[in-house]
Amino acid sequence: MNLRVSENYAHPPESSACRRHHTDGNLVLSELNPLAVTDQLDGDSAPLNLLTFGSVREICPKCQHTHLKLVLRQNSVRMAHLFCADCESCFDAHYTNGAPALTI
Repeated sequence: MNLRVSENYAHPPESSACRRHHTDGNLVLSELNPLAVTDQLDGDSAPLNLLTFGSVREICPKCQHTHLKLVLRQNSVRMAHLFCADCESCFDAHYTNGAPALTI
């Protein structure tokens, strides 16, 4: 897969009251098949442009040194996920109680 990642979204200021807080802030990451989360173009040689919405505190479990990036649904992205720009792996995230972490 040939991916091009850009990060140019400006985050609006948030008050801590509007953010969801869970008693256990640790996330459980599950690797996803990249073909299941993105729509492929005509050929694998065509780059897929992804807009990321910043890095998260979680480190890639495969690389173990790169912070993952948040990718929300967009034209060629079927579901929100965390993405490692180094190894091009995709991950779903949920809390230890099973609640999804990437849904609004």
